[in-house]
Amino acid sequence: MPDTAALALLRTPEGAAATARAAALLDGGADVLAGVARLRGEVGPELAGPAWELARLRARARPVFGADADRLFLTADTLEQAGRPELATRRAARLLADGTDSAADLGCAAGTDTVALARAGARVLAVDRDPLARELTAANAAALGVHDDVWVVAGDVVELVAAARGGEVAGCRAAVLDPARRAGGRRLLDPDRWSPPWSTVTTLLDRVPRAVVKVAPGLDHERVPEGVEAEWVSVRGSIVEALLWGRGVAETWRRATVVRDGVVHELTAEADPGPADTGPVRGWLHEPDPAVIRSGLVSPVAAGLGATLVDPTIAYLTSGDRAATPWVTSYRVDEVLPFNLKRLRALLRTRGVGRVVVKKRGSAIEPETLARQLRGAGTGTATVVVTRVAGAPTALVCAINPG
Repeated sequence: MPDTAALALLRTPEGAAATARAAALLDGGADVLAGVARLRGEVGPELAGPAWELARLRARARPVFGADADRLFLTADTLEQAGRPELATRRAARLLADGTDSAADLGCAAGTDTVALARAGARVLAVDRDPLARELTAANAAALGVHDDVWVVAGDVVELVAAARGGEVAGCRAAVLDPARRAGGRRLLDPDRWSPPWSTVTTLLDRVPRAVVKVAPGLDHERVPEGVEAEWVSVRGSIVEALLWGRGVAETWRRATVVRDGVVHELTAEADPGPADTGPVRGWLHEPDPAVIRSGLVSPVAAGLGATLVDPTIAYLTSGDRAATPWVTSYRVDEVLPFNLKRLRALLRTRGVGRVVVKKRGSAIEPETLARQLRGAGTGTATVVVTRVAGAPTALVCAINPG
C-alpha cells in the first residue's frame, strides 16, 4: 500500500471485498505470484496489488493485534513501528489516570496509539507531517469505531513541542511521542539523529508533565533527564519497548516490566541500587530478564534470591537454589570448566549429549557455530553457557538430560 490513492481504493466497498478475497487466497496457501495473478483476473490490476499487500500485513499483525488486525490499514513500516495493543492500552491508562481527557499523538504513524488513547476516554489530536500516516490514522480510527474522538491534522512535531506552554502541547494535557529511530533501513543509534531529535524529546518532557516518549532500549542512562522515570518492558524474554515518563506521571527512578503468560510483573527502584556482589558458581545459574538488565535492577533481584554475579561485568547470577520468580530464568549447573572446545566436546560425549543449546554473554563466540561444533551422536541434550567467571573464559554445562 504505497500511497494515499491506493489507501482510498482499499477503503471502498470494492477494496474491502478485494482484500477479503486476497486474505482467502493467502489462507488457502496461494503464493504471491499465483495469488496476485488470480486476484488481477477477479478484481482488476488497480486493486490486486494493494489488496494482496494489505491482506499479507493483516495476517502478520493477527498474532499481536487479534481481531483488530482484520480491520486495520497498515504498511510494512507502520506495522514494524506499531507496538503491542495491550501495551498501548496500558500506557494510555497510566497517562490518563488523573482524569486527563485530551491527548496528542505526536507522529501518529498508523494511529495505534491514537486508538488506544481514544478507547481510554481521551479526545485525541493525531499529528503527522506524512499525508499517508494521517490517512492511515483516520482510516484506522474509523475502522475501530473511535473516529468521533479523533482529529487528524498535519503538523510539525518539532514546532508544536517548541510552542508548548502551560503544561500542554497543541492544546492537549497529555502527549505520546514515538520518534523515528530508523533511516534507510538502518537503526539510528545517536538520539540526536532521531526524528524528531533528542532536543525535542527533552523539551516535551520539560514542558508537558503528562507525557510518555518511546525510546531505543539501548538508550544511555545518562541521557534520562532528572525526575523522569525510565521503564523497560519485555514480553516472553525480549524487550519490546523502552519508555520515558514525564514528571507528572513518573512514580519511581527505574522500572522493569516483564509480561509472562499475560501477567504483568513490575520491579522498581527509587535510586541506583549499585552493583550486585560477585561470588563463585554454585548449583544454579540465573539469567536475568533483559528488562531487568537494561533498567539496571540486577542487584535487587540478586538480593532477593541470595544470589551473586559470576563476574562483575556479566549479568549472570548464581545461587544454591532454583528461583521461582519472573525476573530470571534458572538453569541447573552440572559442570563448570575453562572454555576449551576439545575438552567441552569430550565432556559432552562422555555424558551422552548429542544436541546442545548455546547461550553466551561476554564472549565473542557465535552460538550457532559452537552448537554445530558440539553436535554429537548421543541422544542427550544440554544447555552450554559460555561466559566469563571471575574474568576467565568459562563454559557452564547446564541441565544435562541424558536422553
